[in-house]
Amino acid sequence: MEVRAVTKYVHMSPQKVRLVADLVRGASVTKALDVLKFTPKAAAQAVRGTLASAAANAEENYGLSPDELYVATIMVDEAPTQRRYRAGARGRYKPVLKRSSHITVVVADREA
Repeated sequence: MEVRAVTKYVHMSPQKVRLVADLVRGASVTKALDVLKFTPKAAAQAVRGTLASAAANAEENYGLSPDELYVATIMVDEAPTQRRYRAGARGRYKPVLKRSSHITVVVADREA
């Protein structure tokens, strides 16, 4: 059985969040939560919250034990980008792209 959780509009670029997501892909949920707890990147907190939410959904809605779950799929997609502008030299302006991302975590039990 697969259970998912989605966090939308995280104000971090998808490239930076994918670096953290690659650390826990395929790992057990308890090990993944421990790895994310001690990862010194800002994106680790957002990924950890989404993973904890997926594990809680599995436990609450389907009665699955978090010890038997693993990270089946973790995806980081691009969300809308805010476009801002900054003054540049000689009266011009330079674009500033404030990127955001959507994080999707799917956990499954080992028997599936």
